[in-house]
Amino acid sequence: MTDLKFEQKRSLSRQEAADQLTALADALREGGDAELDLGPGTLGLRIPDDLHSELEVEIGGGEIELEIELKWKTAPTRAARSRTQVPAEKPKRKNTRSAAKRTAPKSP
Repeated sequence: MTDLKFEQKRSLSRQEAADQLTALADALREGGDAELDLGPGTLGLRIPDDLHSELEVEIGGGEIELEIELKWKTAPTRAARSRTQVPAEKPKRKNTRSAAKRTAPKSP
């Protein structure tokens, strides 16, 4: 079952198509949270460092179809979690003996 599906079909000029691909490329380059302006709306995505891609070209019936597909997991992988969840450093224990020596009053 799909959690969310966004699909947009419309005619574009070559410049508009280039602008959309540039916006996508910028979002991929930045990574993290990205917002893509897709004409009538904006699509927000979280883009990880590692992606899977497919490129498909079909020629037939007087048309050329070019599909670029990018896939990634919605949840962080185990390796990604271990990099971001570094255990907190244990507090260092004060040396109580040396502190007591320094603060103890001198006897006459």
